[in-house]
Amino acid sequence: MIDLFMLESCPYCKKVMKYMDENGMKYNKIDISNTASEEALINIGGKRQVPFIVDKDRNIQMYESSDIIEYLKTLI
Repeated sequence: MIDLFMLESCPYCKKVMKYMDENGMKYNKIDISNTASEEALINIGGKRQVPFIVDKDRNIQMYESSDIIEYLKTLI
């Protein structure tokens, strides 16, 4: 399952979530308004930027909503 580091107020996060929801993709939302989640994001990705996905099954980590959506299209 894909982990999506996000903020509810982020329009780019909403864009990615909308795409995933419309295509029936299962994912784990990790809201970085929680300090521990924010620290995890920085430890994994190196910076505090959302959206950020982690696809452990395919060893993929990625920022940028447009890049994420292009990657997700390859999974459908």
